[in-house]
Amino acid sequence: MLPFLRSDLVELAAYKPELGVYKASPVSDVPTQSDKLDTNESPYDLPIELKEKLVWTYKELIETNRYPDGGHILLRQSISEYVNESGLLSSNVFVSNNISVGNGSDELIRSILIATCLGGNGSVLVAQPTFSMYGILAQALGIPVVTVPRNSDSFEINLEAASEAIKNTQKQPIRTVFVVHPNSPTGNPLTAPELEWLRSLPENILVVIDEAYFEFSQTTLADELSQHPNWVILRTFSKGFRLAAMRVGYSIAHPEVIAILEKVRLPYNLPSFSIAAALIAIQNRSLLLESVSQILDERSKLIKTLSQYPELQVSESAANFIFLRLKAKDDGQINNSLKYLHKQLKDSGTLIRLTGGGLRITVGSPSENARTLDRFEVAFKNLEL
Repeated sequence: MLPFLRSDLVELAAYKPELGVYKASPVSDVPTQSDKLDTNESPYDLPIELKEKLVWTYKELIETNRYPDGGHILLRQSISEYVNESGLLSSNVFVSNNISVGNGSDELIRSILIATCLGGNGSVLVAQPTFSMYGILAQALGIPVVTVPRNSDSFEINLEAASEAIKNTQKQPIRTVFVVHPNSPTGNPLTAPELEWLRSLPENILVVIDEAYFEFSQTTLADELSQHPNWVILRTFSKGFRLAAMRVGYSIAHPEVIAILEKVRLPYNLPSFSIAAALIAIQNRSLLLESVSQILDERSKLIKTLSQYPELQVSESAANFIFLRLKAKDDGQINNSLKYLHKQLKDSGTLIRLTGGGLRITVGSPSENARTLDRFEVAFKNLEL
């Protein structure tokens, strides 16, 4: 490798989205794109009337020769109003200085790592399996990642192992703990024992609670932020709000935490078009979030149908995806079978994600889900367990 590049990055496994495959349509020779059920996006695009509003905004209000609003003044205010209205809060009231906006949650995760652990100041703790970008971004910054397991049946964090890790990591003590509520890829929300453990952590450890799937779970810890200045909540516009292409995420936290995140993020980190899209989404949230109930209904249908396979263990989910594993005696056989199912579905036109010792399937539109079940049935007939 070139001598000026960090040698530790050679072994770093980057996040790699599935590459779409194209299949010929049964009614024409025109290729059609795969059903993309591997990245937990919404299956529904913005309604055309909102796209037209966005086009008008771009034509009439956005000057492409000018930098975007680097302080996100109006967007932060609008997000705080949405959090207050929809956050199931009993007492807290959030304002703009409780909000920082990022180019997707990924940028916010990176900013948190810079603010807490960079320069040998500490390490991070994650419970596997979980969202891979916590570890990838930490390793890219040269920050040690301490991993602990989850319960193989319930996917709860092994709290004993997590406590031991915090106690015994002395050289670069754990400064940041990442949890997802509900977890990806497994779909389970935090349990009462997990919450009590998070509440018990000392204030010199930052607790990051990723609520990327809040619109589907309707479960939040935002109401506890005033009691825990060492907590940060992450959310995104990529899922329930259907804006994955715009890359808009936000954090909710104590103003002192937000002030530091604002210092370490890149200037003008959100394009004007993304800011405009997020504002339109918030203003029309009732319309956009109507799709959530349909996705939850489709999720129930997927779980019910796939649970009828005696060889499958299908987990309950509080998110817009489901997670399933195979029942078999041999780990090697399980891995080979999972790879087989993953490939067969991909070859037939359904992209899902092979991760965490199982298959994660995003809940798609009714037609996408019907095709997925049909293709799964065909693939499963040829599977030997």
